[in-house]
Amino acid sequence: MEAPAPTGSATLELPFRAPYDWPRVLRFFAGRATPGVEIVEDGAWRRAIDFRDVSGTLTVRRHVRKRCLVVQIDGPVSAHAAALAAPLARMFDTQADPAAIAAHFADDPWLAPLVAAAPGLRVPGAWSGFELVVRAIVGQQVSVKAATTIIGRLVQRVGQRIESHPHEHTAWRFPTPAALAAADLAGIGMPGKRVAALQGFADAVVSGTVAIERHSHGDRPASADTACDLDAMRASLLALPGIGPWTVEYVAMRAWRDQNAWPATDLVLMQAITARDPALLRPAQQRARSDAWQPWRAYAAMHLWNELADRASAARGG
Repeated sequence: MEAPAPTGSATLELPFRAPYDWPRVLRFFAGRATPGVEIVEDGAWRRAIDFRDVSGTLTVRRHVRKRCLVVQIDGPVSAHAAALAAPLARMFDTQADPAAIAAHFADDPWLAPLVAAAPGLRVPGAWSGFELVVRAIVGQQVSVKAATTIIGRLVQRVGQRIESHPHEHTAWRFPTPAALAAADLAGIGMPGKRVAALQGFADAVVSGTVAIERHSHGDRPASADTACDLDAMRASLLALPGIGPWTVEYVAMRAWRDQNAWPATDLVLMQAITARDPALLRPAQQRARSDAWQPWRAYAAMHLWNELADRASAARGG
């Protein structure tokens, strides 16, 4: 870890346990990047951030030789480089133990081949829990591509442009909870009930009814009792109108870093299980099968999703 340079830049190295499947992590982020806010390009992930009342840009790429990710931090936020290490390590899942995960799935006839094909697969996190919930609500019952389009419209309509920002593709700040709660979202491309759910969630964040960030932007969890912390966060989010179990579990996987989260009603996961055993048609019937993947169900979900993404990439010839 290096001290901030006089020019307002700093570099972090985030070590990981090999293998680490950086290309597939980038592919996941690229397909879900918020237009104008973040981008994957030239083998790196980039976005502008606000952190501790200062701004800057993050660029994350894999080191060409060492077992680490390299974070380039530019702008005044580089003064807080040390504090950024923990949230970025969580976001990029650098502390995962691929050997332990592979060992757990080694005897599973469904998961073992998937792990062998992508042994360094991670569960990509999120810089902002609030942004991820917005993304999850927008993405209900629509494709990943359609959700990305709508998210881009939200940013253009409700977000804030960063003047004189050096990277055009990351020159917007994501809408704040207060701005989103009060915005006119007519014609944004979502059904009225989903708009109401989105703005109801934003209003709940503003009022403090729900706490969406499990970790403060520091190096310790917000609660020492992890299980109770997660249970309470699940319950408060699930209590909001228009938010169901899929949204909560998806957020638990990526924002709250629950390695055992399982979005049971996800269509792709349900189809993947049914394709392997046609007798398992409903979530209740599939529960026993997915329970066998505890305590690593989030990684099981990633491998099943990744299988479909690999097939799509092969079909496109890349």
